[in-house]
Amino acid sequence: MKLIAKTFHGLEGVLAEELKGIGAQEINEVNRAVEFEGDKEILYKSNLLLRTAIRVLHPIHTFTAKNDQELYDGVKKYDWAEIMGVDDTLAIDPVVYSEIFTHSKFVALKAKDAIVDQFRDKFDKRPSVDVENPNVRLVIHVAKDKATISLDSSGDSLHKRGYRVGNHKAPLNEVLAAGMVLLSGWDRKMPLIDPMCGSGTILMEAVMYARNYPPGLHKKHFGFMGWKDYDESLWNKVVEEARDKIEHPRLKIFGSDASIKAIDIARESALGFRFNRDINFSVSSFEKLEPHYPKGMIIMNPPYGERLMNGKDMVDFYRMIGNQLKHTFTGYDAWVLTSNKEALKNVGLKPLEKLRLYNGALECGFHKFNIYDGTMKKIIKFR
Repeated sequence: MKLIAKTFHGLEGVLAEELKGIGAQEINEVNRAVEFEGDKEILYKSNLLLRTAIRVLHPIHTFTAKNDQELYDGVKKYDWAEIMGVDDTLAIDPVVYSEIFTHSKFVALKAKDAIVDQFRDKFDKRPSVDVENPNVRLVIHVAKDKATISLDSSGDSLHKRGYRVGNHKAPLNEVLAAGMVLLSGWDRKMPLIDPMCGSGTILMEAVMYARNYPPGLHKKHFGFMGWKDYDESLWNKVVEEARDKIEHPRLKIFGSDASIKAIDIARESALGFRFNRDINFSVSSFEKLEPHYPKGMIIMNPPYGERLMNGKDMVDFYRMIGNQLKHTFTGYDAWVLTSNKEALKNVGLKPLEKLRLYNGALECGFHKFNIYDGTMKKIIKFR
């Protein structure tokens, strides 16, 4: 069966590697997605195990539509009784990039009309729409005049791991955080520090990765559970096999933040998943932080704006980051996610790598810095 795992820009490569790891075939990276082939077991595994997938789609029907009527007729040509029963509920999510169809909600409405009309013609009864909790969720994708309808096997977005608590301002998306951990090359054994951890998303994703903990383990419902061919015994087998592979290594993971409230939220999240013994939390600003080990890795997501909440200038803040890295964290690799290119220059270090990622709508750079003895001489030479 053909499947598509959706992701964020810049994470296609790590998602493709994840798919190889679960046994997917015919893997092909495209923009913000990875296409692949797999059977029902691979479909279930992809929803349970993939850290960098937002959702997994199964395309079932493709057609050309140059106007409203062709859109309606194209949808109606498919035998929807193969997918759902007349008593099932459905929802349709539109994704439209077309000059022909300029209103995405209209596309969804037209597709819905075609499906329910087909049922009414055949059975004198029509299925109902349930936007929140449908038995079957469809995605209709229209690019120019090409329409593709897919079954959404995930339901709620896969980034909803179930550990987030509280109301932390601007939390990092779980899929993005997992992608950052995977892109960093962290080997799961070396010390890992997030010195501006906020609600702890990077740390939680790092623990799940290090322990081989399935990111979808706490998700109660997936879209495929409402499908006609849902195999509960196969799903239970996939879950039990994944549980058996969870590891319990001794981890050296450290999270700190200047905000007591943020650390309280992070601790509560960790406790909810019983990760509280895997992460060492502390309340501290980065400029006062001292490393526990001589070598390790830092992954951080510092503020991007022009000024901090306390009014401190971003230029000074990023200069402090650079000074702390150079003088206190010699021997560490540091990865910094930021959209503030100008402020980043004040770190005073030349990045070895720069990857383009998106935090929501914000284009960001994910920069790698290697901190070693003689850094200042190297910086002077670069300048």
